[in-house]
Amino acid sequence: MKSKKSSISIISFYDKESPMATEFRRIYSKLTSTAHEKKMRTILVTSSTVGEGKSVTSSFLAITAATLNREKVVLIDLDLRRPRVQDYFAASVGPGMAEVLAGKSNIKNVSRPTIIPNLSIITAGKVESSPSDIFDQADIPGFLNELKFYFDMIIVDSPPIIPVSDPMMIADKVDGVILVVKSGSTQREVVSRAANLLINSGVNLLGIILNDIDSVLPYYYKDRYYRYHYSQSKNT
Repeated sequence: MKSKKSSISIISFYDKESPMATEFRRIYSKLTSTAHEKKMRTILVTSSTVGEGKSVTSSFLAITAATLNREKVVLIDLDLRRPRVQDYFAASVGPGMAEVLAGKSNIKNVSRPTIIPNLSIITAGKVESSPSDIFDQADIPGFLNELKFYFDMIIVDSPPIIPVSDPMMIADKVDGVILVVKSGSTQREVVSRAANLLINSGVNLLGIILNDIDSVLPYYYKDRYYRYHYSQSKNT
């Protein structure tokens, strides 16, 4: 469960003038425009399998949301098996979502501010039992309501859909789900299976983000699609 902590925050790689930042602003604008009568307050980011970039995507989406408005945004790490938020934001070791879900702490005590004024993070914390058992026993609607008391937008970095059942215990309780797909790597059948699992469970699938397209599309496509580069840590 332990991972090597990076001393460099992902915030350092966020350039407002970059094509990547532009695409994230477009994604965020699309998300807010699809809300219609109901405001999107809880968004879960997942993928079909590991290594598709869902943690980097959720991190940059949270940064974008916080910088575009004055609302309070929180990024929470619910990938209790392969947590990455703590490493990406160069955060110190401390209590997080594992303690909240186990009833040992609360949102106020585990949320941490970042150097971006409106952005906070909640790391995975110390996982002492099976993540499946933690989610089975947790009051998911309860902790989401507690989050809404403190924050205007909640972005959830969850485990991938196919390897484990954890995200399915959360996905139907949030306002919408984003599926991250690594272009040129993830097989179409795998993506289709993940999408069908979500849709058949009644989840509000907001859309699919294509990631890492530089290796599969010609140059003139590059600035039309979302992509990112983050070499400090392995994408999950």
